[in-house]
Amino acid sequence: MAKGINVKDKVIEITEEFLKDSDKELYKVEFKKEAKDWYLRVFIEKRQDASEKYVGTSDCEEVSKYLSTKLDELDLIEQNYYLEVSSPGMDRELINDKDFDRFSGEIVEIKLYKALDNRKEITGELMGLINGNVVVKVDDKTMELPKAMIAKINLAIVF
Repeated sequence: MAKGINVKDKVIEITEEFLKDSDKELYKVEFKKEAKDWYLRVFIEKRQDASEKYVGTSDCEEVSKYLSTKLDELDLIEQNYYLEVSSPGMDRELINDKDFDRFSGEIVEIKLYKALDNRKEITGELMGLINGNVVVKVDDKTMELPKAMIAKINLAIVF
């Protein structure tokens, strides 16, 4: 890898450029070492206005083939690595501000850094993100939680 180039930032740049005119968008990129191996994980999702709601294997395959070819061509990463392209999953973490609008009305599971009312975990209906606070309805009570209090927030899997 050329000195001064951040692999994650460059992968974000080339992936967003590739997806800009498609029904898909970039959710997140990870580049990290696990045990002795390096992994480049690229998570994609359908745009909110896309006709299809879910990412399929053909979507992942298309992005994987493009990135594999493009990354070989650019020769950015000097170590061996595994490229994985997938969707964020049903229990996706909400990380971008737009996620809070997109999934308003859905049930979420929130993990707090420290207990609030003797609870470190809260499950409720996401109402949105207002003035930097995550607004969630829990048992007919509306709670406003500053994002700084939240360690992690995921969509709940409800069957």
